[in-house]
Amino acid sequence: MMDKKISRPTRRPLWLGSAVLLLVVALLLGSRWQANAGVQLQLPLSSLSTAVVQSQNMQESIALRATVLPQHTVYLDVIEGGRVEQRLVEQGSFVEQGQPLVQLTNTNLQLDLISREAQVTEQMNFLRNTQMTIETNRLNLQRDVLDIEFRIITIERHLQQSKPLVASGVLAEEHLLNLTQELSYQQSRLQLTHERQQQEESIRQLQLQQLSESVEMLTRNLEFARQNVQNLLVRAPVSGYLSEFTVETGESRAPGSRLGQIDIPDQYKLVATVDEFYLGRIQTGMRAEVRLQQQDLQLSVSRIDSRVVNNQFQIEFVLPEQLQPKRGQSVNLTLLLEQQQQQALALPRGPYLADSGGHFVYVLNPDTATARKQMVQLGRQGAQKIEVIQGLYEGDIVITSGYREFQQADIIQLQH
Repeated sequence: MMDKKISRPTRRPLWLGSAVLLLVVALLLGSRWQANAGVQLQLPLSSLSTAVVQSQNMQESIALRATVLPQHTVYLDVIEGGRVEQRLVEQGSFVEQGQPLVQLTNTNLQLDLISREAQVTEQMNFLRNTQMTIETNRLNLQRDVLDIEFRIITIERHLQQSKPLVASGVLAEEHLLNLTQELSYQQSRLQLTHERQQQEESIRQLQLQQLSESVEMLTRNLEFARQNVQNLLVRAPVSGYLSEFTVETGESRAPGSRLGQIDIPDQYKLVATVDEFYLGRIQTGMRAEVRLQQQDLQLSVSRIDSRVVNNQFQIEFVLPEQLQPKRGQSVNLTLLLEQQQQQALALPRGPYLADSGGHFVYVLNPDTATARKQMVQLGRQGAQKIEVIQGLYEGDIVITSGYREFQQADIIQLQH
């Protein structure tokens, strides 16, 4: 049997398969680009809002949401902690200065007060005993001085009487000598007693001063302890409306914890939060416009809190005293970043800004009923307008409604 030659199948080059794959990908990308570059969507013209680019007066401003708050607020913080025994008023009530608000109890403070009272009593008794002892010693020394002085006077009289008798031989000279020595001794004793009297008087004054200072310090500490116990009855420091008064009977409050606040009536302000982007541009005195209680008001920035929290900071506006708004009321406010109006190309604000990020718009061609995507550069913003810096011309018609349905197509066919 003869062997049969088997022919091998021909193999396609590897580069040929890669070329085919690249060609398919290129065709797909090309078709997708053509779809985006050409007519992507069919939308009714009546569902869109449009505006014309116009040259008009414009004043840069930002729209803010402000809250009515009291201009002056006094906070109620616990000086000494304790357990809430009784809540004496309700939140929102008008309270008078000195009116009791909350009764707290603290056993440690009461025991400390009793201990300090006992210490002061003990020290006062010790002071009185010391004073009595010092006074007794003073009187004893004074009595000794009197005794010695009387003894000296007696000896001097005997000495004067004895001198003639000794000269006449009635008394011996030894008697005269004894009197002289006794007189010298009593005089020396009197001098030492005077020195001791002065020394003890200085010591007595120092002891009394030290004891008095000790009693005064203990008395002050006792007054502090009494004041701490009295502070367990929380009173209103000022007259006003009690707000944020979150106190419940039976709960424990630590020292320094906040019980609530008292809002001073008839004085209010507006507080608005602003994006930190404007921190370097906003200054005190800048004007703002707001409508409150059916009145159009012109306000000015009275205070800037430059602390940035969650990428925002706060500014304040003082309200006229004749206004009596509700605390917590929210109002729309327009802050003017420029003092005067300037001429500029402008468009009305609209949903398109959020959808495009302010980077592009769709320009409408009424003749062809198409809208073309156009890159733009926008500038200053007002409450109702935004400045066009580059990309558009005066008279261009721009779609100002939302762009979500456009899918960022380059050209959109519109239906009448």
